[in-house]
Amino acid sequence: MNKAFLISNILQHLEQELVHCKLAANTAHLAATDDQSVAETQYDTLAIESAYLAEGQSRRIIEFESAINHLKQLAAQVKNKDNGANKVIKLGSLVQLYKDSALDKWFFLAPAAAGYKCTIAANNFTVITPRSPVGYALLNKTIGDQVEVIIGNNKLVDDIIAVY
Repeated sequence: MNKAFLISNILQHLEQELVHCKLAANTAHLAATDDQSVAETQYDTLAIESAYLAEGQSRRIIEFESAINHLKQLAAQVKNKDNGANKVIKLGSLVQLYKDSALDKWFFLAPAAAGYKCTIAANNFTVITPRSPVGYALLNKTIGDQVEVIIGNNKLVDDIIAVY
């Protein structure tokens, strides 16, 4: 498993999202400060709404930048370590559960980018973080351990069959 290539793929996605977010923030800021946005009545809230949108987009920019920095740090750690199988699941681990093995599905435990999915060399990867129920349940487990996660009314019980 080439974790460095996977992390590079995730970083590329986050950097694209950051570019879109910056564009949206600039557009909202321009709309908030434009002469055409000046309120004509007390019910005209276009400028206020645009300002709130610009603030929200600015917060997303900070979150994307933080995620990118955390993943770059993880990439440096992965690069300096042996790519062989690790026994204990931690940040940076690739994990496969028994029920996912037939479809070549893997979880990648990362500090950010939760929910990102990609396919590399016929393997399907889903990024999860330790804050997610599955990520939290996987931490510090090893091959052969059973994972039990309850999400709403659903209960997931599965065996860990591979850890890299």
